Amino acid sequence: MEDHGITWKKEVSTLADMVQYHTGSIVSRALISKKTGIVTLFAFDGGQSLSEHTSPFDAMVNILDGVAEITISGTSFKVSQGEAILMPAGEPHALSAPQPFKMMLVMIKSHTSKSDSHQCE
Repeated sequence: MEDHGITWKKEVSTLADMVQYHTGSIVSRALISKKTGIVTLFAFDGGQSLSEHTSPFDAMVNILDGVAEITISGTSFKVSQGEAILMPAGEPHALSAPQPFKMMLVMIKSHTSKSDSHQCE
C-alpha cells in the first residue's frame, strides 16, 4: 500500500516481521519516505556489510533482531536487539553483520543553523 510516501497499513505490526532475510543479501523496506525524512527496515544476512560512508543528516539505528557491528568515526560498537545508536551527520560510518541482523533506520532531513535552530528542507 503506497500513500504519499508511506508503505504501511494502519495496523499494529512487529517491525522485525516486516522485512525478511535473504541469503547473501541486504534487504530493505521503506516504511516512510518523505522529503523531511525516512524510516527504513533492513535485514542483513550474515557476512554482509555497508562500506564506510557519510550522510548530511543524523540517523538513528535501532536493532530489531540479532547483533550489528557499527563503526562511527573509527570507533566500533556492537549493537544488540533492543538497542539503538545515533550516527551523527557528517561522521563516517559503516555497518557489518557477523551474523544476520535486522534494523530500523530513522533519518530526519534537517540541518542545524548557526543559531542552533533546526530548519527542514
